[in-house]
Amino acid sequence: MRAFISTFALLLGIHSMAWAVPSVAPTVAAPAATAVAGTAVTNTATATNTPAATNTPTVNKTPTAEDIAKDKAQQDAKVKALVKDQASRLQQLEKANLDALTQNQELQLKNDNLAVQVQVLQSESSAQMFLYGAATLAAGVILGFIIAGYIYTKRRRQW
Repeated sequence: MRAFISTFALLLGIHSMAWAVPSVAPTVAAPAATAVAGTAVTNTATATNTPAATNTPTVNKTPTAEDIAKDKAQQDAKVKALVKDQASRLQQLEKANLDALTQNQELQLKNDNLAVQVQVLQSESSAQMFLYGAATLAAGVILGFIIAGYIYTKRRRQW
C-alpha cells in the first residue's frame, strides 16, 4: 500500500510539472532542413510583418477635418448600404414567410380533407361489416329452417 501511495504521488507530481511548462511561440522561424527523396531542401521563413523588416519609418499623422469628414462619409455610406441590404433581406423574408403561410394553410386543408376521408372510410367499413354480419345471420336462419324442415319431413315419412 505504501508503494502504491508513493508511486501515485510521483506520477501526480510529474503530471502537474508537465502542465507547468510554458509554451512560447518563436517570433522568427529558424531555417529548417527537410530531406526529400535523398536531397536536402532548406526552407527559410522570415517575418515580413515586423516593423524592422519593412524599413519604412512609421509616421503618426494627426487626422485633419477633411480626413474625419471623409471617414464619416464612408461610414455613413457603409451604414446606408447595410440598411438597404437589410431592407431587401427583410422583404425577401416577408415574402418567404407569406409563401410558407399559404403553403401551410393549403396543407392544413388537405390534412382536414384526408381526415374526413379516413372517417368516411372507417364508417363505410363498419357499415359493410354490419351488413356482412346481418347477411350471415339471415343465411344461418334460413339454413336452419331448411334443415329443420327436412328433418321434420323425414320423420313423418318414417311413420
